[in-house]
Amino acid sequence: MRSDAVKKGYTRATQRSLLKATGLSDEDLKKPLVGVVNSFNEIVPGHIHLTELANMVKSGVAAEGGVPLEFPAIAICDGIAMGHSGMRYPLPSRELIADSIESMAEGHQLDALVLITNCDKITPAMMMAAARLDIPSIMISGGPMEAGIHRGQRIDGSKCYEAAGRVATGDLSEEELRKMEDVASPGCGACGLLGTANSMNMMSEILGLSLPWNSTIPATLAKRKALAKTAGKQIMHLFKNDIRPSKILTREAFDNAIAVDMAIGGSSNTVLHLMAIANEAGVEIDLELFDEISRKVPRLCHFSPGGSFYLQDLYYAGGLQVVTKELAAHGLIHTDALTVTGKTMGENIAEATAPDSEVVRPFDNPYYPEGGIAVLKGNLAPEGAIVKQSAVDKEMLTHKGPARVFDLEEDAVEAILGGKIVEGDVVIVRYEGPKGGPGMREMLTPTAAIAGAGLDKNVALITDGRFSGATRGASIGHVSPEASEGGAIALIKDGDIIEIDIPKRSLNLAIDEKELKARRKAWTPLPPKVSKGYLARYAKCVSSARYGAIVR
Repeated sequence: MRSDAVKKGYTRATQRSLLKATGLSDEDLKKPLVGVVNSFNEIVPGHIHLTELANMVKSGVAAEGGVPLEFPAIAICDGIAMGHSGMRYPLPSRELIADSIESMAEGHQLDALVLITNCDKITPAMMMAAARLDIPSIMISGGPMEAGIHRGQRIDGSKCYEAAGRVATGDLSEEELRKMEDVASPGCGACGLLGTANSMNMMSEILGLSLPWNSTIPATLAKRKALAKTAGKQIMHLFKNDIRPSKILTREAFDNAIAVDMAIGGSSNTVLHLMAIANEAGVEIDLELFDEISRKVPRLCHFSPGGSFYLQDLYYAGGLQVVTKELAAHGLIHTDALTVTGKTMGENIAEATAPDSEVVRPFDNPYYPEGGIAVLKGNLAPEGAIVKQSAVDKEMLTHKGPARVFDLEEDAVEAILGGKIVEGDVVIVRYEGPKGGPGMREMLTPTAAIAGAGLDKNVALITDGRFSGATRGASIGHVSPEASEGGAIALIKDGDIIEIDIPKRSLNLAIDEKELKARRKAWTPLPPKVSKGYLARYAKCVSSARYGAIVR
C-alpha cells in the first residue's frame, strides 16, 4: 500500500500519532486509506447536497475494508459567476482543483480516491487529477437538477438570461422575469439542461471513470445515494485489482467520449476539458480529431438550450447507455474499453434499451446528420475555432456581415441591450481568451441578450473567449490564436466583413493578405486586465485554447 510510507515502521511513530489524533485506531492503520474528495459548499446548487453523497460513499468504503478520509475541493458556479469579472475564475479554478487534489493525495500518500463532483470545471479538474496521480480512482456526481415549470412550460436558469434581453426590448416585464427566476432552478443539482456540467458528467461515464447511470440519475432521487454507496464499495475493488486511470483513459476511451459528445450535442467546453484530461493521461488528441469524429457521428439528442428535452428525460429514456449502444451498433464505440465497473464498455451497455425516437433518436433518423460541435478554420482562426452547431438555427449556418468590435464583454452587452446591434451584424468580443481575459470568460450574457432581443437568427457572435453550455445561436468561440497573442481577431476593425460557413468549416475576415500583414505590423497588445494575484500568474502560464487551455 502507498500509505505504508506514512504509517508503517518504527520511524513513522509521529505520523501514526497524528493519524490517531483524528480518531483512527491501530486496526484502521492496517487498512488502505481512501481519500473522499467532497466539493460541497453552500453557494453552488449543484454541490449543496454533496455531503449526503459523501456519507454514502464513506459507508461503502468502510463496508469493503477501507478507511475513508474526506477532504474538500473548491467549486465555483459558472452561472453565478457569469456576466461580471468573477467569470475570469472558473476555468483557472480547474487547475487549482487538480493541483490541490494532487497535493493532498501525494502529501498523505493516499491509496485511492473517490471524487465527488457535479459542475462545470470541478468534474474535468477531478479527472485531470485522477489521470495525473494514477492511483485507483472513481467519480460520483451530484446529478442533474430537474427542470422548473413556468406557466405550464419547462424552463431552466439559462432562460432567465434570454428573458433579460426581452425586458431590455420591452417585450417582457420585470415582474414576469421575477416569476421566472423564482421557479427556473427548483432545487439541488447541476443545471438540468445540457450545459458543461452535465456534458462533463456524461464524459466521465463514457470515459469509464464513473459507474453507469452516474450522469443521468436526477439529483433528488434516492438512487443517486445508492449509486454513491456503490461507488464507495467499487473503489475497494479497483484498489484490490490495481485498476488505475492509466488502464482506463486510453486513446480508445477518448474516441468513445468524443463520439458520444457529438451524439448528445454537448457543450463546446468539452473540447477544452477532454484535451486537458488527455494531456494528463499522456494521450494525444487534437482539434482535428473532434471534427473528424463530428463528421461521422449524427446528433441523436436535442436537449435544452437548443432543444426541448432535459437530462431527467434521458434518465427515464434509459440513460446514456442508450446513446452509447446505438453508436456501438454502428461501429463508432470501442466496446472493449475498460471501465471502473471492472468490465468493458460493451458489457456495461449490453442491457441498454433501444432509442425511444424522441429523447434519443435512432442512428438512421437523427436530429442532425453531423455531431454537435464543429471546428472552423480560416484566416480569422488559423489554429481553429469552435461552434456548437447543434444549437445554431439553419438560417445562421452560413452568414456574412459587418463586424462590431468590442475589447470587453461588458461593452458588448451594453451595446446589445442598448439596441445598437442590428440584423446582420457580427459581434466580435476579443481579449477574452485564456491569457487576455485572463481566464477565458464565458459569453452567455451577450449571446442570451442577442437571443432575448430576437436577433439569434441573424446576428453572430465571435470571441477568443468561450461559451456556456447554455448558449445557443451562431456563437463561435475559442478563436486561436487569441487577440493577446496577436491573432487575427485582434486586427479586425468595425465594418470589416466576416464570412461564416459552418457546413464548410470556414471562418474568414474578408480582407486581403497585404492589408492583414499591414495591420499586424501596426498592432500593439492591450495592457493586462489583471496585474496581481492568481489570475496574473495564470495568464503567464496558460496555453492556447487549441491545446485545451492547459497550464504549462
